Amino acid sequence: MGITTEGHEPDLPPPRGPLTGYLTGLLAHPPGASTAGPYDGDGDGDDPWGDDHQLALYVCYELRYRGFARVDPEWEWEPRLLALQRRLEDGFLAALRAAAGPVAPLAEQLTELLVEPLHGTGPSHFLLDEGERWQAREYLVHRSVYHLKEADPQAWVIPRLHGAAQAALVAVEHDEYGGGRGDRAHSRLFAEMMVDFGLDARYGSQLDAVPAPGLAIVNMMTLFGLRRSLRGASVGQFAAVEVTSSPGAARLAKAFERLGAGPAGTRFYREHVEADAVHEQLVRRGVIAALLEDEPDLEADIAFGVAATTLVEERLAAHLLAAWRDGRSSLRAPPANAPGVRAG
Repeated sequence: MGITTEGHEPDLPPPRGPLTGYLTGLLAHPPGASTAGPYDGDGDGDDPWGDDHQLALYVCYELRYRGFARVDPEWEWEPRLLALQRRLEDGFLAALRAAAGPVAPLAEQLTELLVEPLHGTGPSHFLLDEGERWQAREYLVHRSVYHLKEADPQAWVIPRLHGAAQAALVAVEHDEYGGGRGDRAHSRLFAEMMVDFGLDARYGSQLDAVPAPGLAIVNMMTLFGLRRSLRGASVGQFAAVEVTSSPGAARLAKAFERLGAGPAGTRFYREHVEADAVHEQLVRRGVIAALLEDEPDLEADIAFGVAATTLVEERLAAHLLAAWRDGRSSLRAPPANAPGVRAG
């Protein structure tokens, strides 16, 4: 089953409000040809958790990944773009800190994450116990905005660490990229899983369907990765994912198999059952322990990264389960199907 993802530059998504309207209008022209001034919106109604804010931030960040078709890559460092990005980042970071509230100690949070609840209620439990195929497809669409570039946001933090912490992080990242084999890269396995479910797996092809809760997760990863001052939070985010990934991956593999997935439709999560069990140890004992030995003042930032990750994941889970239990789609628009494949 063929997959065409390499080198794909997605189209700019349609605007979702004044912020994205301004931004997409700006990016429609080369930087030197655009006469638009800085964004002058007064901020009324700009919800940092809302669709307009989150999509605008995602678009700004995407210029640092693969960019967009027919958008001049020089926009990445254009002052008007950077000013808007900073405004969006500051608003989102403030919202994250406010919603997280007082952050529990790092050791306490990690211990809690290691304990699997006896009766789980998250999306992986729902999909395993009662989910339908259309809900599994929607879950993949939400996750695609990160997993089609899996490990890229965390790669920003590599040069911001040093010594044993950096070496351990690189070891985990090496596995995420397939251990040097492109066909085993986790982003590739995720794309193959999407195709098995009849979804368009081209990079960015599902962006317009993903609402704010899904975008907020990957935006948070990029925010932490791009700011050196938040390198501790980036490590905390990575740790939270690796510590909790293996049990959830096992449930999703079983759920997708029950829903008719072929080998390609479960390989991604089966890979994560084993890989992330190892990564959890590497991140906790290698990255975090070594980083705290070198820079003990970062403990509070690492703890914030764990707490913020738990927060945004819970927000997405609440969004998914509220829609699914009500029999509604959790997406903004129907998912893009693979060429020649009908919805199913």
